[in-house]
Amino acid sequence: MLEDYLQKSLATLDHRNLRRRLRVSSKVTGAKVHFDNRTLHNFASNDYLGLAAHPRVIAAATEATQTYGAGTGSSRLLSGSQSPHEELEEKLAAFKDTAAALTFASGYAASTGVMVALADKNDVVLLDRLSHACLVDGARLSGATCRTFAHNDLGQLEHHLEWAGKKHPQAKVLIATESVFSMDGDLAPLEQIVELKDRYGAALILDEAHAVGILGKGGRGLAEQLGLGSRIEVQMGTLGKALGSAGGYVAGSRNLIDLLLNRARSFVYSTASPASNVAAASAALELSAGPEGDQRRAKLRQFCTLIDSNIPAAIHPIILGDEALALAAAEQLSSLGFFVPAIRPPTVPKGTSRLRVSLSASHDATVIKTLAGILQALSLEESLDPTDPDSICPVCGGTLLQEKCKVVCRSTICSYRIVFNCSEF
Repeated sequence: MLEDYLQKSLATLDHRNLRRRLRVSSKVTGAKVHFDNRTLHNFASNDYLGLAAHPRVIAAATEATQTYGAGTGSSRLLSGSQSPHEELEEKLAAFKDTAAALTFASGYAASTGVMVALADKNDVVLLDRLSHACLVDGARLSGATCRTFAHNDLGQLEHHLEWAGKKHPQAKVLIATESVFSMDGDLAPLEQIVELKDRYGAALILDEAHAVGILGKGGRGLAEQLGLGSRIEVQMGTLGKALGSAGGYVAGSRNLIDLLLNRARSFVYSTASPASNVAAASAALELSAGPEGDQRRAKLRQFCTLIDSNIPAAIHPIILGDEALALAAAEQLSSLGFFVPAIRPPTVPKGTSRLRVSLSASHDATVIKTLAGILQALSLEESLDPTDPDSICPVCGGTLLQEKCKVVCRSTICSYRIVFNCSEF
């Protein structure tokens, strides 16, 4: 009976172009990835500063493994809390200019742990509709009354705050949002959100996962960039993106951290992160906050302008709408040597399937310029004039020809082509 359910569920995913499969790379994390005996330029990694393979980060992880072993053996509240954990948490608190910080085994664990620890059935959680799944899942697990507001819609957020004050006058009201949204690369209107939460007596949980390392002095995030850190009750993020390691963290008041130590189930009941991960993140944090971090951020900003100068983060979505179209475009990019994943529901709303380009300071400018030209060609279905089909191939500089459902390079030595919503796919 279960096997029948599994088969039917997978068949449904296949039919809707929503099935996912693991792809195993045999190459060190970096600007390239190796799949199925092919090396591709990697635009799917969140290693924004290119620190995952940095010699200092690797050396820190290696030394910690030799000193503390491969695993911690227990949760932090038993015997799993080691010196590298304490050192990293002190650095994170200083980095975020808070009284204290606490690390978790993953960013997902940090988000769900915070929500469950701070909210219960008597409380209200208000979430931006495009908030990451970890925030949504944490809110649901808490048992609180949950309401979403349209993405970055301050008017609807204020309406929900007014509603919460009238219908749940005794409740704690928590607002949860990302500072940089993971699938769109846009920023939350953080100044206005902070003003609203102060006006209505709410608290803010801010996920800086895609902002730390990228925005603010030393890569401290959007809260620091706007001078709002002291007005935000809960700041959290991940160690597995710009900081090149794995894990998550929460930063805030001493009382907040002490309560999480006791009530965040994802912390209390999880084996502590290996010292190697923690030491690697600690080294990466130092790099991000120093001169080398500034150099890498400057390089990354230059790369971002090559794709879209209007997006301040390292995430650049190319929204195509249809799932099959997004998969076809990703396959075409793969054939040209670029790994840019197709992002489909439920990760993004229905009808907004897309390519998600993640840039890194470890990339090469020439490669990004080539990719930018290819991405522009993805919109040629509407922009090309059938009476004047010639344009320049972004790969070889040859002449492009528009056919019924694709654009192809006329050169016999170039494999460049972009297929639109065509029956062959």
